[in-house]
Amino acid sequence: MDTLAGALKAIVRGEVDDSPETLEKASRDASIFRVKPEVVVRPKDAEDIVALVNYVSEKKKGGANISITPRAGGTDMSGGPLNDSIILDVVNLNRIHEVGDSFAVAEPGVYFRDFDHETKKKNLELPSYTASREICTVGGMTANNSGGEKNLKYGKTARYVTEIEAVLADGKVHTIRKLEGDALAEKLAEEGFEGDVYRQMAKLLSDNRTLIDRARPKVTKNSSGYALWDAGDGKTWMDLTKILVGSQGALGIFTKMRFSLVTPKPKSAMLVLFLTDLKDLGVAVPKVLAHEPDSFESYDDHTFEIAVKYFPEFAAQMKMSMIPLGISFLPEVLAVITGGVPKLVLLVEFRAELQETALQKARTLETEMKALLPRVKTTLAKNESEARKYWTVRRESFNLLRKKVRGMRTAPFIDDFVVPPLSLPEFLPKLNEILSHYDLTYTIAGHVGDGNFHIIPLIDPKRKDAADIIRELSQKVYDLVISYQGSISGEHNDGLVRTPYVEQMFGKEMVALFSEVEKIFDPLGIFNPGKKVGTDLESARRRMDFPS
Repeated sequence: MDTLAGALKAIVRGEVDDSPETLEKASRDASIFRVKPEVVVRPKDAEDIVALVNYVSEKKKGGANISITPRAGGTDMSGGPLNDSIILDVVNLNRIHEVGDSFAVAEPGVYFRDFDHETKKKNLELPSYTASREICTVGGMTANNSGGEKNLKYGKTARYVTEIEAVLADGKVHTIRKLEGDALAEKLAEEGFEGDVYRQMAKLLSDNRTLIDRARPKVTKNSSGYALWDAGDGKTWMDLTKILVGSQGALGIFTKMRFSLVTPKPKSAMLVLFLTDLKDLGVAVPKVLAHEPDSFESYDDHTFEIAVKYFPEFAAQMKMSMIPLGISFLPEVLAVITGGVPKLVLLVEFRAELQETALQKARTLETEMKALLPRVKTTLAKNESEARKYWTVRRESFNLLRKKVRGMRTAPFIDDFVVPPLSLPEFLPKLNEILSHYDLTYTIAGHVGDGNFHIIPLIDPKRKDAADIIRELSQKVYDLVISYQGSISGEHNDGLVRTPYVEQMFGKEMVALFSEVEKIFDPLGIFNPGKKVGTDLESARRRMDFPS
């Protein structure tokens, strides 16, 4: 009997690989899961994807248990690109088609670092980049609706995606963009699969307007569920890119995206605050937000200690020798000596056309903060070069945990929740109380300006109660988050790790709408099953890469 790989080699011009090494690599991302696929396909182009979708569609009609899951950089922390059937690795779809005066068009396999290099030639930037900017792709950023350190001012990836070219369930390439007025009316009258999708989505959006508006997350950052509240009224305008962005490949396969870009301000200055008491957040957060910084980030005492422990690695990351880097950290050493290891380090960055303008904004905030919180230690990074060490600590701590702590593994499962920023002084002590009952080493870093935090515990992979701890702690943390009207995912998306909690966040009626969206776009269930709806706690547990 022919293998699936053999059948696919007959229809795909790109690579079809079912070697043990490839399947093992594709069975993991940066999450806590391991799901071994049957085959990995690296399509040469959109034509290959069309052939693959049509093949899978025919097999599904015949009752086969087969599906396609897209994969890009493999940096996903939710188990989003994992599947036991076909993994579609877009590594070869890596062309930047155009960089215009205010936009760029690229394929999903383009690494953000390469995309950024090209857009910067025209002094342009996609500002929704993540801490993993060196190793993630623009396709993954689109699929997860990623955000990062500039989200406070510039928002997430969905704000910048103006057009998506995708292979949908009918096995054809479609271009999706915002439609309104006559253009929408024409689309709603169009024959064929795409017209059907628009008609059904228009009905869903208009018939359920009250429910959708009520379910809209109360926080400014969310990647959980499908963003129906941003997709239009179904009558005067519709923008289905808002549904595709953040869909984790569950509605179709992206082949090309058009991004609007911004012109970054060239100069920056940063105020760094060392908080030894989380109660000070009640004063610090509203004061900082009132000054409208470009970025407002944070990392905790555990991250600070990781930076000290792996100081040589940070030096190598920054391409500096240890002595000059050590000297540059003397203000932080002094702050620790005089005030102890800070519970939280806050990074407040201001950007401007002129260096002096950015620096003055940081100095003004520092003066006001010292008057309000005289016990809080501060330091000024007067330019981008001086701020670089703080950004390195903030961005690289997770990768160091993954690579350097022997006998332990990173376990991102409460890694992306969001609560209203002004609730943090009350919320964080409750969170720490929950965490204190578990014997875990962890770091907390995040986008404090948005109330979006990333907790990354370390767990012994041989620990027999690991799955139980993950399930128990997840429930407690999400109960707390939802009690503050927060989101279980700000930017990492649902995947296998959070799909079981989507109903708790949105309710049964909204989950039914999310399921209907998938049926409209993907009637046969071809694309990435179980990543937004359809995975319960037990099926997620079975896929965890821990003893059960």
